[in-house]
Amino acid sequence: MEIPKLSRAAVLRNFGEKLQIENVEIPQTIEPRAVLVKNQMSSICGTDVHLWQGELNLKVNLPVILGHEMVGEIVKLGEEVSVDSIGNPLKEGDRVIWSHADCGNCYYCNVEKQPTLCLNRRSYMYETMEKYPYLMGGFSEYGYILPTSGRVKVPDTVSSELASLCSCAFRSVMNSFNQLGSISSEDIVVVQGTGPLGLLAICVAKKAGAKSVIAIGGPEERLSLAEEMGADIIINISIEKTMESRNAIINNLTNGLGADIVLEYSGHPSAFEEGLNYIRKNGRYVVVGQLGTGKVEIMPSLITAKNLKLIGSFSGGIGNYYQALKFIEKYQYEVPFNKMITNIYYLEEINEALESMKDFKEIKPIIKLA
Repeated sequence: MEIPKLSRAAVLRNFGEKLQIENVEIPQTIEPRAVLVKNQMSSICGTDVHLWQGELNLKVNLPVILGHEMVGEIVKLGEEVSVDSIGNPLKEGDRVIWSHADCGNCYYCNVEKQPTLCLNRRSYMYETMEKYPYLMGGFSEYGYILPTSGRVKVPDTVSSELASLCSCAFRSVMNSFNQLGSISSEDIVVVQGTGPLGLLAICVAKKAGAKSVIAIGGPEERLSLAEEMGADIIINISIEKTMESRNAIINNLTNGLGADIVLEYSGHPSAFEEGLNYIRKNGRYVVVGQLGTGKVEIMPSLITAKNLKLIGSFSGGIGNYYQALKFIEKYQYEVPFNKMITNIYYLEEINEALESMKDFKEIKPIIKLA
């Protein structure tokens, strides 16, 4: 296949401004172990919205191509590429999803075995599109898989729409459950937030064997889907408007002990303080959604007095992408993953899609690129 010289892409030049559709250079030379893909689609993540608005507590090297939940069809394989990160054979035309690039040569890569904490990590949609290899974001007709980026072939039985969920949202959920550890048949689990991560976490917790899953969130449409994803109890924050009222419901359901496990996916700083109150003594609290600059006051003594296990979980490695794909492949006919895909937009409609996501009118919209 002849490689064009330019790729149309949605570029962010200044935080808070509308994205512009620009022609971005396509590398004509593919590095060894790298892959050039034609992006089929990329779903929109809440992180995309926060980055667009300049609300992330992470370094962003503007201008960037926004988007990081992409699914691409292989156009050209660099030298030394014959299999994906799991060992599946790769060829032109195969669909893949891929991770940020970890160096493989630092303390966190090799000693801690935590590639998401890599000291030299290169991350999609955070690096400028003005330097090689240019195509470092998902809302682009073409994409470039860096030599040290993990990559996984998408199973033939999984649609590209559902595969896009695995490129960030679902891999983050899988990583958080790995960090959490086992769930027993007696565990009561509270999920804070009914956005994409919270909805996916509900079904994972249920399939892991939790006795009961309590979902806290809104709006109403998301709560209905939360039930379909497996939530046993729904707490609507539009009705139960205070932490005290929500905590009273949880205490009533747990004989006054509190939840065994609390999982935070809401992204609201105040949710962190709430979660500390919902959890029982010696319970586990996993915090995933807090990537913004917001602050909240807490009483550290609450962590000590309750003997809590407090766990932060950031992003996910290529193994988590694989876990997410296999979970969807196994349960896609039991769990309504497709209902999370609320709209399909084209590249020219990117600003409309972002505004809709910002206003909570969407759960997981898709930008279709091919």
